[in-house]
Amino acid sequence: MSPAPTPVSYADFYRQSIDQPDAFWAEQAKLIDWFKPFERVCNYDNPPFARWFEGGQTNLCHNAVDRHVKERANQAALIAISTETGTEKTYTFNDLHREVQRMAASLKSLGVQKGDRVLIYMPMVADAAFAMLACARIGAIHCVVFGGFASGSLASRIDDATPKVIVSADAGSRGGKPTPYKHLLDEAIRLAKHKPDAVLLSDRQLAPMDLVAGRDHLWSELRQQHIDAQVPCEPMNSTDISYTIYTSGTTGKPKGVQRDTAGYTVALAASMQHIFGGRAGETFFATSDIGWVVGHSYIVYGPLIAGMATIMYEGLPTQGLDGQPDGGIWWSLVEKYKVTGMFSAPTAVRVLKKQDPALLKKYDLSSLRALYLAGEPLDAPTARWISEGLNVPIIDNYWQTETGWPLLTVANGVAPMASKFGSPGVPMYGYNVKLLHENTGEELTQPNEKGVVVLDGPTPPGFMQTIWKDDARFVNTYWKSIPGKLVYNTFDWGIRDEDGYYFILGRTDDVINVAGHRLGTREIEESISGHAAVAEVAVVGVADNLKGQVAMAFVVLKDARAVNDPAVSLQLEREIMKQVDGDLGAVARPARVRFVTALPKTRSGKLLRRVIQAVCEGRDAGDVTSMDDPGALQQIKDLMAS
Repeated sequence: MSPAPTPVSYADFYRQSIDQPDAFWAEQAKLIDWFKPFERVCNYDNPPFARWFEGGQTNLCHNAVDRHVKERANQAALIAISTETGTEKTYTFNDLHREVQRMAASLKSLGVQKGDRVLIYMPMVADAAFAMLACARIGAIHCVVFGGFASGSLASRIDDATPKVIVSADAGSRGGKPTPYKHLLDEAIRLAKHKPDAVLLSDRQLAPMDLVAGRDHLWSELRQQHIDAQVPCEPMNSTDISYTIYTSGTTGKPKGVQRDTAGYTVALAASMQHIFGGRAGETFFATSDIGWVVGHSYIVYGPLIAGMATIMYEGLPTQGLDGQPDGGIWWSLVEKYKVTGMFSAPTAVRVLKKQDPALLKKYDLSSLRALYLAGEPLDAPTARWISEGLNVPIIDNYWQTETGWPLLTVANGVAPMASKFGSPGVPMYGYNVKLLHENTGEELTQPNEKGVVVLDGPTPPGFMQTIWKDDARFVNTYWKSIPGKLVYNTFDWGIRDEDGYYFILGRTDDVINVAGHRLGTREIEESISGHAAVAEVAVVGVADNLKGQVAMAFVVLKDARAVNDPAVSLQLEREIMKQVDGDLGAVARPARVRFVTALPKTRSGKLLRRVIQAVCEGRDAGDVTSMDDPGALQQIKDLMAS
């Protein structure tokens, strides 16, 4: 197979990836180490399932850690910083190599073998990265659950993943307030049908925890037992599963997005070069959480694969290492560690926008080449403010848990491209992006036509393989939602301008985006419905200047008289919010719970969420002639106006 010719522009580079995918991705595959060469670049014999680099063998941990030890053993690899505990520690590639082997040996001593699942429920600490890399090293499938999730959500993920071992900690911390994890984990295990064989715990001395005899083990003790452990990297077939990660859906059951090994490794290696411009020996700083896919791809794996140091940060963007308010903490880290690429979310920038603008000029940010933002739509005023303050390119990018790496952005590592405020950019190599008419499935080719953003198969390396243990749900949810078309549906509205730049206009389904966290409104509704006083509930996402969207709940009570009693309403609102906290975690808590006597529905009984959302955002609700009870909508209008 001859390699693809060297492109002269991004347009050429992109066309190669679409027109000559095998040659294109064979060239990208040279960016990683292989234990055994692959025999076939892409097997798309069974659409929509794409199998990349069949016949090959590699290992994700080897490419992130081991291969760098020879040339850069003493270079910084993982920089763990916590403004919650006032700690900073740098691990070289040599240090990381040793710590990951200690963790790998500890997991193996607890019975973990290739193909077993390990659930990780951890704060943003170095031990969490060790656990992820150790799983990749020995061929175990890791499943990281965001540390803010409550016992009920955690239990559902335990039952779905059926982990042999769970790795957790005594507590996380936010804003100087410890959040105990151990009792949440114990309750989740009690609720779950599946029981893990063992729990491995990192004791940070932030909260007391009781150990269950025979099940619970301290990492500090096992680490010492395996202090000199040497655990080789397991040769993994290209299509072997590397990890699963859960994302909200339009039903109450979360979807376990399943990722392969080789395709993901190649995709991240290519993206660090072509999109993020990362170079070995430099420092990358992504401010996300390992509970989200950004943390997997661009805190842990991507930068390390590229031979870069990566900053793992626990704390608020406005809190210093001494625990005192400091709106310049991130910029001080950029200066101290000579960060060249930074990845954050628009919500974080909107928080920083409230700080003293002089903080942007206080530190030497000359090392920083670009700030990348993703997780939610980036509004133009915020983009302009941070662009002018930092005087570096602000590069928006759009992707999903399912894609694993950016779908729309600009690839300045290939060829310089202008960014447009309000647009994440153009389709990335390997993604055959189209806009389709929602009802007819007709492709929209004219500029500024609104359609559903979809992908033609095969999807590129790094994209999800399927939904864990549910191929049928993968096909029916993502690939069969447009009549007569086998295309991947992003469930986002978009338009494309005359220059080919896309603009994302919002969801077509009932998933909302709160400060970069994807939440299913159905999940929140199910939690609220569990309150004894609730008869009916509707939850919608409402635009918010800080968080992008917030959840707003409208509740019909079994006893309608309570609606007219402010004291009772206030008490019920508190109880309902507490219930959501307990079921799903604080991240899912509605901004407000409003009590109404009826919900807007069609005559056939369909809940008009889009209409409710429009009223909440002060927009035209459109044609409501099909509404069964116009008074229900007026009641919401009156509430929002009060």
